[in-house]
Amino acid sequence: MLILEAENIKKYYGERLITGLERFKLYESDRVGIVGLNGSGKTTLMNILTKQTEPDEGSVVIHTNYTIIRQLEEDEELKQMAMSDNNDLIFREFDIDGINIAYASGGEKTRLKIASGLSAVSSVIFADEPTCNLDIKGVQLLEEKLKAFQGAIVIISHDRTLMDNICNKILEVENGRVKLYEGNYTAYRTRKEAERERQLFEYEQYTREKRKLEDAMDGLRNKVKTMRKAPARMGNSEARLHKRRVNGKKARLDKSVKAMETRINQLEIKERPRDLPKARIDIQEGSMPVSKTVISAKDLWKSFGSRKLFDGVNFDIPNGSKVALVGDNGSGKTTLLNMILEGTEGIRIANGVKIGYFSQNHDILDADRTILENVLKVSIFPEYFVRTVLARLLFKKDDVYKKIEQLSGGERVKVAFARIFVQDINLLIMDEPTNYLDIYSMEALEGVLREFEGTILFVSHDRRFVEKVAGYILALQDGKVVKIGQGMAQYFQGDTKKNKNMKNVNSQKHEMERIMLLENRLSSLNGRLCMPSKTDNVEALNAEYIKTANELKTIKEGMKAAR
Repeated sequence: MLILEAENIKKYYGERLITGLERFKLYESDRVGIVGLNGSGKTTLMNILTKQTEPDEGSVVIHTNYTIIRQLEEDEELKQMAMSDNNDLIFREFDIDGINIAYASGGEKTRLKIASGLSAVSSVIFADEPTCNLDIKGVQLLEEKLKAFQGAIVIISHDRTLMDNICNKILEVENGRVKLYEGNYTAYRTRKEAERERQLFEYEQYTREKRKLEDAMDGLRNKVKTMRKAPARMGNSEARLHKRRVNGKKARLDKSVKAMETRINQLEIKERPRDLPKARIDIQEGSMPVSKTVISAKDLWKSFGSRKLFDGVNFDIPNGSKVALVGDNGSGKTTLLNMILEGTEGIRIANGVKIGYFSQNHDILDADRTILENVLKVSIFPEYFVRTVLARLLFKKDDVYKKIEQLSGGERVKVAFARIFVQDINLLIMDEPTNYLDIYSMEALEGVLREFEGTILFVSHDRRFVEKVAGYILALQDGKVVKIGQGMAQYFQGDTKKNKNMKNVNSQKHEMERIMLLENRLSSLNGRLCMPSKTDNVEALNAEYIKTANELKTIKEGMKAAR
């Protein structure tokens, strides 16, 4: 069934084409991933497809109802989601039933957005970076839900594994143009690389042939220039004969030159494939503290009301170490980082430590100020150096005058890093630094963090990032901090809380599967009722819709009574 049609879409920011899409059709079975560099226009494209943003040219027609899981939401909107009663089961599965937004972590807020989106009855899910701030368990649960969903999916994500497992089509946004590729993310990357190699081969063939003809033309022109005039000792008759022969040769050579010019003009011009712009990252390191331990924690505890996050926490962060802090959403990772930054009782920071901090919420940025103003505010360097740093992060020329509120999530991440890079630091504390970053920027960040000689303490849900950067892991488990030196594999083996949660989910497996099937069937029936085909019996479809809705309501009420 056809769900969405977009045709001749164009969206400009000033003179710059952000989105150019000639034709796109979305069908019920499509699982489409949108990829591209930070700031390339991925979210703009999704906003146009969901009619949140009007294109400057072209049209979008959506034939059914849809759900949007946005990248950024205000707390007031999240409060409304938390108070909804659409599907208690999904809220419990994502462990956010009865959540208090005032105390919610970034991961819990993301879980709330996902659960709210999945609980709605719709034929299409549009999701913008839905894995950001999620722990590994949350990412796996999201993947399971998306696999089970029987409608269409359009998703923006930097999670390559998720797109490989979910998507069957990829929309690439590059240099203002949108191109559709069949297959998952790996298939797209393989085809993209093959296209680039073919373009490079054709370009090299073109330049070789053109250079060969140009060299031959230059040789003929030089030959014409060196043709000797008639010697003075020649008689008039001999001189006239010599001149006639020379003019004849010149005419033939000129004719050959013109023929070569025609051949050059007839060559099919091949453009050199563009190299993707990549961020280059350097951290300005301050003098190293002399202490062997830069952070010490002893008998730390934290609770919010009756909810206890952790108690009796003890750990040391050695000077020059690279430490990953991991744990489930809501276990207190961000809270623990904030306690370190605030110098809470029980935490000792060594003398000479200079902290650079990256916040997952980007709350260190002033949304009303420009990129340049935000970075200059904390810089120990002059403006020309700050501009150089921003240019290496792909903010060039007048881009530095954009306000933070105009930037994509990935661009905000880069500005937050730019603030760190222009400070005098020797301890880097980061909370989910890879959120919203494109893959190329993520790889550049991995490289510079490995080379950084200072101390790093970071929170991340990205397994590959943790494996490449961290020397060891501190895991928040059951209100305690456990040191793990063998990487993510050992962390998963010891994650008893995860196993406990899985048992609770399995105990309701039959009811959950039945509800999921009924909800997906309702979504499919609703789409067909909105736009029935010639062969559809509308009365029969309506009767089945009512019967399915009643059955779903009965199961939900039964589960609520059993709680």
